[in-house]
Amino acid sequence: MSVTSAPSSRAATSAAPPPPPSGPAPAAAPCLRFRGLAKTFPDGTTALQGVDLDVAPGDFVTVVGPSGCGKSTLLRIASGLERPSAGEAQVSAEQIGYVFQDATLLPWRTVARNVELLAELHHRPRAETRRAAAEAIELVGLAGHEQKLPGALSGGMRMRASLARSLVLEPQLFLFDEPFGALDEITRERLGDELLRLHAAKGFGALFITHSVTEAVYLSTRVLVMSGRPGRIVTAVDVPFGADRDPELRFTPEFAALCGRVSAALREGHS
Repeated sequence: MSVTSAPSSRAATSAAPPPPPSGPAPAAAPCLRFRGLAKTFPDGTTALQGVDLDVAPGDFVTVVGPSGCGKSTLLRIASGLERPSAGEAQVSAEQIGYVFQDATLLPWRTVARNVELLAELHHRPRAETRRAAAEAIELVGLAGHEQKLPGALSGGMRMRASLARSLVLEPQLFLFDEPFGALDEITRERLGDELLRLHAAKGFGALFITHSVTEAVYLSTRVLVMSGRPGRIVTAVDVPFGADRDPELRFTPEFAALCGRVSAALREGHS
């Protein structure tokens, strides 16, 4: 290694490190990407047409639209349960969590055993499964109810157990198909608050389907509005409220204005 000395008439100085690059950090690569996505079923029904969609880690993207516009079909394609007829569907997440409107708990298994189920099906070691299930049950607020059967739980508690079951696999991408749609308004809002807390703690990407405009705006970093069938994205609305959202946000003028904007796009896309 050669060393170059400074000239004797000048004091030697250490070279200053280069300044850090300016500008924002590069965006995270999406864990879900659709480009030009279309789906036509064998009976000739075209459910989706020309859908472009990205979900990156930390995104919470909610899709609203009229019944039959293909919202649930988007989730089925993202999960691999359906194949698109045209376009590109890329999923880079190693693990995907899927939460349905029905909690789909096995009635003969306790809460703890239901939460352990997916880890068992993935052949995780027993000790690791028990530890992960206990952590997930604590996260969703079901500690103390581990030995109860689903029939002894309220609707909200069953949905918490369903969410915990997926959390055990530590998914990078969560798919939610109207998970709170069958719940009363108060329980729905409380679970929304808990879901926001989990999202902030875990940083997963989320694609959420709902018919509720207020739920969409409250939970999301971005709301996508779909047209009637064949479903396509007609409006994308960024939600500027940040990750730490007070429940009282729902009653502010800014929140009402954003809900009005999404509702107007829904009406326009359905006309």
